[in-house]
Amino acid sequence: MHSLLPIFPLAALALAQQQPQVPIAPDTPRPAGPLTLDTIPRLGYGTWNLKGDNVSDAVSLAIQTGYRHIDCAAIYRNEKEVGRGIADGLAKAGLQREDIWVTSKLWNDHHGAASNVEAAIRQTLSDLDLTYLDLYHMHWPVSSTPDPEIEYLDTWDAMTTLLPAQQNLTRHLGISNFSPAQVARLLAHSPTNTPSVHQMELHPYLPQTAWLAFHRLNNIHVTAYSPFAGTNPTYSPGATVPLLSNPVITKLAEKRDCTPAQVALAWGLARGTSVIPKAQHAEYIESNFEVEGCELKEKDLKAVDGLGAEPKRFNDPSKSWGVGLYKGLEDAGGK
Repeated sequence: MHSLLPIFPLAALALAQQQPQVPIAPDTPRPAGPLTLDTIPRLGYGTWNLKGDNVSDAVSLAIQTGYRHIDCAAIYRNEKEVGRGIADGLAKAGLQREDIWVTSKLWNDHHGAASNVEAAIRQTLSDLDLTYLDLYHMHWPVSSTPDPEIEYLDTWDAMTTLLPAQQNLTRHLGISNFSPAQVARLLAHSPTNTPSVHQMELHPYLPQTAWLAFHRLNNIHVTAYSPFAGTNPTYSPGATVPLLSNPVITKLAEKRDCTPAQVALAWGLARGTSVIPKAQHAEYIESNFEVEGCELKEKDLKAVDGLGAEPKRFNDPSKSWGVGLYKGLEDAGGK
């Protein structure tokens, strides 16, 4: 039973203070059959802003390197190339479809009726050349369709028809970029089909510790996007010191014989979240995957925690879309 926690910040913060950070466990052989929420690979490969001639090669290399979690979205406009990379990577690594976890996302222009949602996922599956997804997110609780009456609860109801009990087009459903009030409302509205995963911006500059604890209380797994903070070329970091150049991160990297990127990823994994770094160069794809060798001590994790004392959110289209996003969360100013 889900606790809606109307006083989420206080209750969740108390839980966050009680729970130790989770150490990174070595990978263990997984059971046969499709991956589940219990066996979701927590180090994923992100495909946002993968562009150019080598997108398919990069995705293929990621799978050959060992990544078993590929994060996609229709709005990234590269799912055909990503799909070719998945096929090539599986073939070269000697794997089957069920050996990897593939996520995609419903874009804002296909909210509303079940026919809209179904059309969107079938296009994604066609582009990726897959017969099912492991996880399908509602990318934003925002509709850009002409019908002003459409809102995210209707869209969620339509998405539930995609599950194995009906169309078997995705194994799980998730949400992205929801506020506390929106999550609480969704849980109350759909108690038997709750989100399995919430994907959100999380990194040392935006730790959202209390919000993360809320998800633990409600058995919702969290995937952290933009784990390197403002390094994504879509963002405008302004005067903020790039995370991977921050002295706290670089000193820890030198001390623990890691790369700065591995420090950031190890911090995210230690919090129990999945992380989905994007890299297009072979060196970075391979280096990020070696994060397990980056062993941070408890004092290291606390030092990184301190970088979030003045939270900085990089992805907030509230002003440009004319909607209020992230209400009640850290640095919900909007751009």
